[in-house]
This record gives sequence, structure tokens and C-alpha cells, in this order.
Amino acid sequence: MRKQRPKVFLDTSALIAGVASSRGAARAVLQLAEIGLIEVIVSRQVIVEADRNIEEKLPEMLNEYREFIELLAPVLIDDPHQKDVERFLKVITYDDAPILASAVSSGADYLITWDRKHFIDKNLNIHSNLKIVTPGEFLKYFREYVQ
Repeated sequence: MRKQRPKVFLDTSALIAGVASSRGAARAVLQLAEIGLIEVIVSRQVIVEADRNIEEKLPEMLNEYREFIELLAPVLIDDPHQKDVERFLKVITYDDAPILASAVSSGADYLITWDRKHFIDKNLNIHSNLKIVTPGEFLKYFREYVQ
């Protein structure tokens, strides 16, 4: 019996790092998605934030980024309802609660982020099976998955 592909929700920091770098853990995550070994999920908020940040900080990459997103074809989910966001305001900041709510509601197995301050280094009690990891940590989990 074949295992189900891991579902990963990318936050803005992981998405931009994967697109902007030609190597590194975030890029490797996107390459796994490109060849169909994992399913990538993003919210509309992540796409808009990434687009805005790339346009502002890396304008020469904007067209390449947009083409890459189109080619990658991640599962795009709507931003969460306010009641779902409010559920997480007890454990995370107002700005990050929509990302956490989206990741949980999407059914993702992993939330991949570089945000140590608000996600990784916090012991988030979210009553979910969602694992919150850096790109490098996800790659360790993925190695176990393929064995």
C-alpha cells in the first residue's frame, strides 16, 4: 500500500526563501513539490504577502516568482474565517493567527516556516496533529517518510 503524500502548508517566509534561493532547505521543499512527492498548500494571504514582499525587495524576481507559482500549482485555500482566527489568538500574535488557522484548517501535516520567534520556538497548544517546522526539519521528517 502506498503512503499518502505529506501535505505541507508554506508560510510566506518559507515560500520566499524557496523561490529566492537556488539551493537550501526551502528550495529542496519546493523541488519535492515540483516532482509530486509532497502536496503544497498556501492561503491567499501567503500568496499576496509573498508577491508584495518580492515586488518590494526583489523586484527583478517578480515575474519568475509568478511563473513559478503558476507552474508549482499549490493547493490554494481561502483565508480563514474570523472565528477560526480568534481561536488561535490565545497562542499566537494577531498577525500570525490567520496563517496558523489556515494551516490547521487545510488539513496539512506540516506548517513550514522560518519564523522561529512566533512559531518554532513557542510551544503552541493548538489541539491539532500539525507539526510546525523549519524547512530543514521537514526534510528530516521526509527522509523518514520515504524509508
